[in-house]
Amino acid sequence: MYTPLLALHSLTRWLILISLLFTIYRAYRGWLLNKPFSKLDNTVRYVTVTIAHIQLIFGLWLYFISPIVHYFLHHFHTAVHERQIRFFGMEHITVMLISIVLITIGSAKAKRKATDKEKFRTIAIWFSIALLLILSSIPWAFSPLISRPYFRPF
Repeated sequence: MYTPLLALHSLTRWLILISLLFTIYRAYRGWLLNKPFSKLDNTVRYVTVTIAHIQLIFGLWLYFISPIVHYFLHHFHTAVHERQIRFFGMEHITVMLISIVLITIGSAKAKRKATDKEKFRTIAIWFSIALLLILSSIPWAFSPLISRPYFRPF
């Protein structure tokens, strides 16, 4: 079950990145150009949050069955000094949880704003911060510290 779930988590990463980028683009465009907050903007916001929550479920499930995390939790005193083990056992999950909380809060706050400009501004700020955090904690293939492939086979 671990390998297919890891592949699914890796694939969903691209969905959340694409949806976040599109939502942020629409938010800045709407905010800076004083566009009306349309039904499409609301749908894009909702879909992005939904994809983020699906990714969260995959990630948490993966966290509890991962052999890397199992090693980290059972050998904490030595594992915390091993960069790759610490990254997946502590850093990745912490930053990603914070990011999903920021996306969720930003979405909820935007829904409650009175004006279209405030809705766009709220989404733009909260989602941008979350995106920066996400980008900093993805194990990119080009990373000299933690390198993983862009796509994993099922």
